[in-house]
Amino acid sequence: MTDPRPTALQSPERRESILRAAVREGLLDPEDALLAGFLDLDAVAATVGSLHRAFPDSVDVLHAFAAKANSLVPVLAELRGLGMGCEVAGPGELAQALAAGFDPERIVFDSPAKTRRELRRALDLGVAVNIDSWQELARIDELLAGRADTADQAANGAPEPRSRIGVRINPQVGGGSIAAMSTATASSKFGIALADEGNAERLVEAFRARPWLTWLHCHVGSQGCPPDLMAEGVAAAAGLARRINGELGRRQVVGLDIGGGLPVDFHSDLAGPGYDEYVERLRARVPALFSGRFRLVTEFGRSVLAKSGFTAAYVEYTKTSGGRAIAITSAGVQVATRTVFAPESWPLRISAHDATGAEKRGEPVVQDIAGPACFAGDLVARARALPLLEPGDIVVLLDTGAYYATTPFAYNGLLEPAVHGVRVASDGTVRFGPLRRAQTVEELLARTGG
Repeated sequence: MTDPRPTALQSPERRESILRAAVREGLLDPEDALLAGFLDLDAVAATVGSLHRAFPDSVDVLHAFAAKANSLVPVLAELRGLGMGCEVAGPGELAQALAAGFDPERIVFDSPAKTRRELRRALDLGVAVNIDSWQELARIDELLAGRADTADQAANGAPEPRSRIGVRINPQVGGGSIAAMSTATASSKFGIALADEGNAERLVEAFRARPWLTWLHCHVGSQGCPPDLMAEGVAAAAGLARRINGELGRRQVVGLDIGGGLPVDFHSDLAGPGYDEYVERLRARVPALFSGRFRLVTEFGRSVLAKSGFTAAYVEYTKTSGGRAIAITSAGVQVATRTVFAPESWPLRISAHDATGAEKRGEPVVQDIAGPACFAGDLVARARALPLLEPGDIVVLLDTGAYYATTPFAYNGLLEPAVHGVRVASDGTVRFGPLRRAQTVEELLARTGG
């Protein structure tokens, strides 16, 4: 079982030391750098190490980071250096993964809407492809047939693809507590619905007719989906793999992509369910995963980075309205989109600091933490008890290393903030490196046709 205690890499003291160093170095400044994201790369390395250790050495597994969680090229390069692969869901993420130096065979392409051009490029590169629908399977057939460049090849079928190709199934095992994050419901838009009439039989025949179909993929969901539900979905995929191999009389399905989605604890410094705990659930529910029969791919994203990052913003103004204290900050919907639009599902912890970055002391006062966008709902925290904030103070949005500042929302033309990588030496010295520089007004104008 995972040790439930927070590690030193997740401690408030470490975050405060990073914040104070950022203020001293001008990475946070009330005039020129009102908002910035920070990613603790030491903590990232520790988390990735725990992921690698959770799966036994006897299992051939590729841990492919879900690029949607943080697609900054230097972050992807850091993860590549830590031994991870990369899961992408579109041409932009594929380009970012390649720019980060991932070998194509360590990239997995998932998307329910892959175009012919995108599929052709993935097949040309040798990127792994997970087919999402019957129509996409037919499109792959056409593309592979088009590669038969001689009459002899055309007569004998399409050439074997360089890519490893699988089919994503929807195991239809149900949803978690956040409907939008649950991808294995009865009517999910993702994958081929396994329990729908005739689909299991049709999948067996699809594999029989296509020796190059060698993988199965499933992903039950992410935040809000408990590990037991995730394991249930993996069990359905493993069961289908055994059925296909049994009915075909050959070991055709050689690998299972079991997705990611391990939930994160956004209420404390605890990480949430650990990778080792999840592996124990898999051992109990799907022992075939550890028998050596299948190669594995995982696609964890949020759980790899969320706890290692924070977003810091200055308080610009404060006011009282209807008896409620309100702090207006530079951090709002543009860096905390899900929290603003779905606060019940995506609550964030907030810490309060003075202008030096030191933790702010004082009697807790119930107050709203508002962002700069021009709509009333742009709040990152509602009725939160914190020391009373004042102009020039700093608020920190915790657990935002995945999504958030690295996936900005261009509302009101609000500029993308800088994101900084952080390492802390054994003597406590804090060192920063750029992961993304702050967007300029000129760059915004160029992007918007100015």
